[in-house]
Amino acid sequence: MGKTRRTMSVGLIGAALALTLAAPARAGETPAAAAGWQSTPTGTDARFRGLAPVDRRTAWAAGSKGTVLRTTDGGRSWRNVSPAGAGDLEFRDVEAFDARRAVVLAIGEGEASRVLRTEDGGATWTESFRNTDARAFYDCMTFFDQRHGLAMSDPVDGKYRILSTRDGGRSWQVLPSAGMPDALPGEAGFAASGQCLVSAGPRDVWLATGGGATARVLHSADRGLTWTATETPIPAGDPARGVFGLAFRDRAHGIAVGGDYRKDQPSPRAGAVSTDGGRTWRGSATPPPAYRSGVAWLPHGKAAALAVGPTGTDLTTDGGRTWRTIDTGSYDTVDCTPDGSCWASGEKGRIARLTAKD
Repeated sequence: MGKTRRTMSVGLIGAALALTLAAPARAGETPAAAAGWQSTPTGTDARFRGLAPVDRRTAWAAGSKGTVLRTTDGGRSWRNVSPAGAGDLEFRDVEAFDARRAVVLAIGEGEASRVLRTEDGGATWTESFRNTDARAFYDCMTFFDQRHGLAMSDPVDGKYRILSTRDGGRSWQVLPSAGMPDALPGEAGFAASGQCLVSAGPRDVWLATGGGATARVLHSADRGLTWTATETPIPAGDPARGVFGLAFRDRAHGIAVGGDYRKDQPSPRAGAVSTDGGRTWRGSATPPPAYRSGVAWLPHGKAAALAVGPTGTDLTTDGGRTWRTIDTGSYDTVDCTPDGSCWASGEKGRIARLTAKD
């Protein structure tokens, strides 16, 4: 089993790199086998900004109109496992531990922000948190392991609010704000891809911001108790601009993507990289050409990653320094699994897997 899984992983990574053929080949490049996103039938028109693939067979997606889907056959079929009575909720993030256990985050002002958990594959759901502070608006969540996780809200009383769980999402507590730096005027997070709060390892977590004078990334090395803030070169200064998605392949190497989500506005400098855990960021030499909301490192490698947005998918093979557009389909978020499968999701019920083409 281990040898077969490893061979499959390497094959899918090669398929991802072959996606470069979707763009014009550079001088001297040798064509490889083509690959691309293969759409899977979801039977819904919901917009899926929340995506949590577990492995090559199992994945969860969460989206608009209170919709949650699950597949256990690699995307050949999806089962609607939406919580009962959730039709008015906007799910923007989902974190899954396996085929049976998952946690979803609904966004919105006041009580619209909620967390629900299932332990039976979505057959039943339990609401484990409902926001009762009208000033709070939760955007994203992340888990360090199967027990410890965080969720973040836009600033309340001038500081980002952090929600913590130690029991896999069964219960939540608001963390003290003493270790959180002040938010900038107009600064907030973006609930665009479930990637405005991400973690790597047992204690490190990063929070992406926009809307203020500068786009920042906040980092905590103690599961959200204390934070430091660093400016990024991604433009901000407007409620529609900033860092929308983060991905860290370990506690040192990170990629930030973003821009301006308005269709009629350009997004220069839409990518940045860090090699020191987010203490410093430098702009991509050749950034994605347009606004990107989601980003994911390819597994079993140190330099390849995918970024997605409404106008396409970009690939980097040098750790985020340069990007090439390799697909023009619309996706909001992207994620890859340890066993080598990559998934993307977005508007109009779109969920796709990265596959090699004959």
